Amino acid sequence: MREVLGELSEWTRAGEEIALATVVETWGSSPRPLGSKMVVTRSGKMAGSVSNGCIEGAVFEEAQKVLGSGAPKLAAFGVADDVAFEVGLACGGHIEVFVQPLGQVHLELISILQRDEPATLRTDLVTGEAEVSKGTPAGTELARRDRAVGDFFVEPFRRPAHLIIIGAIHIAIPLHRLAKLMGYRVTVVDARAKFATKERFPDADELIVAWPDVAMAKLAIDNAAYVVILTHDPKFDLPALRSVLGHDAGYIGAIGSRKTNQNRFDALRAEGFNEDQLSRVHGPIGLDLGGRGAEETALGILAEITAVRFGGSGVSMREVRRPSVA
Repeated sequence: MREVLGELSEWTRAGEEIALATVVETWGSSPRPLGSKMVVTRSGKMAGSVSNGCIEGAVFEEAQKVLGSGAPKLAAFGVADDVAFEVGLACGGHIEVFVQPLGQVHLELISILQRDEPATLRTDLVTGEAEVSKGTPAGTELARRDRAVGDFFVEPFRRPAHLIIIGAIHIAIPLHRLAKLMGYRVTVVDARAKFATKERFPDADELIVAWPDVAMAKLAIDNAAYVVILTHDPKFDLPALRSVLGHDAGYIGAIGSRKTNQNRFDALRAEGFNEDQLSRVHGPIGLDLGGRGAEETALGILAEITAVRFGGSGVSMREVRRPSVA
């Protein structure tokens, strides 16, 4: 929804009739993930994407029919359908898209997202009825189809992803740039004023010169917060870990060898932190990409965060096998 939030805000203010199209099922090589949005107005405007261009034309036509009838529709596009070739899914993909008129519940969701607050949208794919609730469930942030009772589509919307880097060392410089490129809000924390400067971190949204525990007490630490500890010094590392282990952070990583991390865990264990809390720390940090420089290390860290966020395995794509449509 966030990818079309600007257009939705503008079009609703203008009084446009709007249809909302959502990817609710994919198989094979479908190019867009579950929850991807496309919005269409009765006047012919469109924004967002459900397939990177393959079936947008067909979805536009379905949206116009839905706006005309007022009834939602579950539309399927796949290789088994003669329409599939015409709409560009000849590479083996299959997509189901739920198209519905924008309703009051969506306006409520838009308002929540504009305030950068978390929310969950649950839509009945049979009736089109939907409800929005504040907050998001524990676990994955990915949208999912729930057929346990009925046929529902559940979309958690966390706060915008927030990377908190503790330790303004050389690895933090490429890491903060990569994170901004991937859409994160970035905060850099360091008690050493000479390290945490705007000259070293020009793309950071926020620089905090303070001890880690003092800085973390001022930040929202929830499942949208991804915390990377790069200080590699117990007098900074331990306060940072103490300040985050009691929260539901989306990711916690700490640079250092296995021995270094074991020493940290022993110290924290002695303070009363339990094994479940300590097991959430990724240390040594990052995926093994074989790189040696700061840029490669930063890439490995962000790759691991991405895999944790979206449930990726971290293995080569040629080793990944996805289920095909029955």
